[in-house]
Amino acid sequence: MKIVKITDASQIPSEYTDTPIAELIEYQNLGKELHTCHSARLLIGMCMDNRKQLRIPENFAYILRTGGANLRNSEFKVSYAIAIGEAKHIALIAHNNCGMVNLASKKAQFIQGLCKNAGWSRERAEEHFMNYAPMFEIDNEAEFVVAEAKRLVDKYPGIMVVPLYYSLDDNLLSLILD
Repeated sequence: MKIVKITDASQIPSEYTDTPIAELIEYQNLGKELHTCHSARLLIGMCMDNRKQLRIPENFAYILRTGGANLRNSEFKVSYAIAIGEAKHIALIAHNNCGMVNLASKKAQFIQGLCKNAGWSRERAEEHFMNYAPMFEIDNEAEFVVAEAKRLVDKYPGIMVVPLYYSLDDNLLSLILD
């Protein structure tokens, strides 16, 4: 697996030319002028992390933000964007330093936070963590979105699904080449 930071339009592979995937990269990385969009051009699945902000025009994309860009529990929303919104492209965006990586190491903090901030009992918070953490924990951000992209291509064979990587250090997108 190779992560390729795009800093010039010539680095965008030809299979993405004239697609919303190329436009997304150009808006985010290359400062492309934001144009008016009347309808969504693609679906973006990205992590819920508050440290990421995309530079895209209004109405450019449907955006689903979930822990680790994990769309497994959002498939009806994905189907809606494809069926009703006519999205034919999906960008899955992972990022460095994702909180869903090694989630098990955050168990105590998670439980303590629910007790303190939500007023939960320790037992309830622990049960919640144990029930849901295995569904959302990921080992490696880039590897996860590559696997998730493959899963979505199998489910929606007529849709282009592209795994991307967002760097919190410079706010740029990179292609993940498998």
